[in-house]
Amino acid sequence: MQTKIPCVIMRGGTSRGPFLLLDDLPTDAATRDEVLLAIMGSPHEIQIDGIGGSHSVTSKVAMISKSKRPDADIDYFFAQVQIHEKFVDTKPTCGNMLVAVGPFAIDAGLVPAQDGETKVRIHSVNTGALVEAIVQTPGRVVQYEGDASIDGVPGTAAPVGINFSEAIGAVTGKLLPTGKPLDVIDGIEVSCVDIAMPLVMMRAADLGKTGYETAVELDKDRALMTRMEGIRRKAGVLMGMGDVSKNVVPKIALLAPPRQGGSISSRYFVPETCHKSHPVTGTVCISAACAIPGTIAAQIAPLKAAPQGMVKIEHPSGMILIDLDADFSNGKQELRRAALVRTARRIFEGLVSVPSKIWAGKSASKRVSVAA
Repeated sequence: MQTKIPCVIMRGGTSRGPFLLLDDLPTDAATRDEVLLAIMGSPHEIQIDGIGGSHSVTSKVAMISKSKRPDADIDYFFAQVQIHEKFVDTKPTCGNMLVAVGPFAIDAGLVPAQDGETKVRIHSVNTGALVEAIVQTPGRVVQYEGDASIDGVPGTAAPVGINFSEAIGAVTGKLLPTGKPLDVIDGIEVSCVDIAMPLVMMRAADLGKTGYETAVELDKDRALMTRMEGIRRKAGVLMGMGDVSKNVVPKIALLAPPRQGGSISSRYFVPETCHKSHPVTGTVCISAACAIPGTIAAQIAPLKAAPQGMVKIEHPSGMILIDLDADFSNGKQELRRAALVRTARRIFEGLVSVPSKIWAGKSASKRVSVAA
């Protein structure tokens, strides 16, 4: 016997993973993590015994419920399931998976659809951020097909608008967790910034890189990975996060001047591999850091006074754009708008099975369908 759990696999931005209703999962964290590991097939290098995709961007889980906050519709609880280790990390969030939360919630009947477009207020449980998603719903039905395209995803789909307005100090509670825009770790200048995602930013040139390498080229440089991981762990301590050796945050970004007409070039690490494109939360953090005086991002691409408008970040698969309105001058900490247009797609719906020895499950009569 196995326990069957309602599941929808969705692509959000440049990530993909199962979307589950929180009520369909165990209430205690330890058992829930065991269930998520079984669903994804971890730990195993190709996740052969689960539905994980053997890459950090396809080993993610979104757990959805009605929000407990009066200013939000949906609670979005994210989990990064490690591939090679028996570990589920719920400290970070994922902005790409977040793109699919609105469409999923409407399809699941958690948010009533409006005719034309539907705004969904999403509370990120992991970080406390509040995000507004604008979903296309002509005829009060989620529309997935459309003409919007994003680099890193083939084809086109309906646009989903995402606006971050409460993202400062997402994990550490501080804009600059070390108290400074610039630190030196192992002889390398770094900027530690926490907006939507705690991030350790470095100049690619300071590590012997151009900043324009492909993700595959960077992944092959194991000496670079080892050096950056050492810096990341020390940065974690300076940021007040303690031992981060088993956690995926803070993340790492190697920055360089743009060369394709953008504002800045970024190679983003998740952190054990280079992201094939660029995460949404990382986009918010790097673009906003360009407006924080003294950071490495601002030294490379200083932004004009608010509202800054469109910021373009070059990445291995192309470019990601964000509309920014932030003011960090003279000690201010105002993030009024960080808006992106992304896409999502509903790929699969059905039941995912886990061995009953891991979890015997809940009564089927108490479950809520996640089908559209």
